[in-house]
Amino acid sequence: MKITKVEIMQVDVLKDAPTWKPVVCRIHTDEGIYGDGEAALAYGIASSAAFGMIKDLSALIIGMDPLENEIIWDKLYRSTFWGQNGGPVVFAGISAIDIALWDIKGKFFGVPVYKLLGGKFRDNIRCYASQLQFGWSPKQEALYKLEDYAAVSKKAVAEGYDAIKIDFFTFKPEDGSRYETEDRTRLLTPKMVHTVIDRVAAVREAVGPDVDIIMENHSFLDANGAVQLGREAQKYNIFYYEEPSTPDPKMTKYICDKLQMPIAHGERVFSRWQYARYYENSSVQVIQPDLGNCGGLTEGKKICDMAYVYDVSVQAHVCASPLSTAVSLHLEAAIPNFVIHEHHRVNLCEYNKRLAVKDLQPVNGRYKIPEEPGLGNELSEYCFKNTLMKTTVE
Repeated sequence: MKITKVEIMQVDVLKDAPTWKPVVCRIHTDEGIYGDGEAALAYGIASSAAFGMIKDLSALIIGMDPLENEIIWDKLYRSTFWGQNGGPVVFAGISAIDIALWDIKGKFFGVPVYKLLGGKFRDNIRCYASQLQFGWSPKQEALYKLEDYAAVSKKAVAEGYDAIKIDFFTFKPEDGSRYETEDRTRLLTPKMVHTVIDRVAAVREAVGPDVDIIMENHSFLDANGAVQLGREAQKYNIFYYEEPSTPDPKMTKYICDKLQMPIAHGERVFSRWQYARYYENSSVQVIQPDLGNCGGLTEGKKICDMAYVYDVSVQAHVCASPLSTAVSLHLEAAIPNFVIHEHHRVNLCEYNKRLAVKDLQPVNGRYKIPEEPGLGNELSEYCFKNTLMKTTVE
């Protein structure tokens, strides 16, 4: 079997979500089997670069055997100059191709991908409602009042979730405008600390002691500000403290040593080589590799297996289409050190749901693993008919 062509699309959903620019691909073979992949850089300023990267990398794999994913992965990593020690754009391109190859492999052998990863430890995947500062509905909101934080948390719990995640430091309490970057990259004022901690306290009171709270920070804080907030927040039994500062193993170690709650990092850490430094200094307790930008399933499985050696748990970062949801579920089923799955608010939005054939959603805060051959989900016709950019490499 040989790879014959690769279709690459930057999907147009701008009418509904001006900042959401998904980049996906479909790899075709001479036996009629195809596989779908996604570069998880739909948000931020990198989507167009990911489109170009997949295009450039695709030229290197035409004529290769799609079942030889390890050989292809190493070629993309070592023969492209920028692959070694690469960042999000390079690894997102590798990821999209690699994910599609695993989809092809599962279809070729007639088994779900988790079987190829070694089997599933579980079929009941616990997940959390993610990014509740934007509300918990298809319509994005800006929550900034204490009563709103309490209400949205209760709403998620009423739907069956026993874990939630909030960035408590997104919106100002006066009017709901966003905090500026410079507001958070320094020692924090007492008012800032009290604003955040009052919100944490309100949520804990609303959901009670048996619901886990993940405290998100999106790396906006510096190390000292992260310690300031962490010392006040940890008394509310935070499940883990996510991206407390810029991803850096030394600064993460500094924060970890001063707090008594788990630290999580990963959505902006790429490849096993970058993760290794966090394992070696014991600065993280939960890793969050995004399979759409860390190197795909081939690399993601290695990252998670390395984490197991250091007693580090895994929660795949998922903020992409339902195709990426399926990818993450297969990995999380197949590793012993899984802790919880991220169910992002974007998964509630129609503009994202329509990107895939199946709208994968949890029931009572739990997911089942897809059982169809391959990933068990694929790109919808919408992706091919509504594009900002589209090209075919053959």
